[in-house]
Amino acid sequence: MHAITPRTIVDKIWSEHVVTQDPGAPSVLAVDLHLVHEVTSPQAFSGLRRRGIGVHRPGQTVATADHSI
Repeated sequence: MHAITPRTIVDKIWSEHVVTQDPGAPSVLAVDLHLVHEVTSPQAFSGLRRRGIGVHRPGQTVATADHSI
């Protein structure tokens, strides 16, 4: 019988999203949901517009207004 090692929610999410993990280098994670905050998103979208770049996977981008209600 194998003992199950308990894992935190962060450990579980990390292991499901890690793309590469090399010793001495930052890990690369796959992002499956992009949460946009209303305070900093206007600058980000302006930067994309200036560079002629669209939002990558807009169906996986969720915006929320939590201060300007």
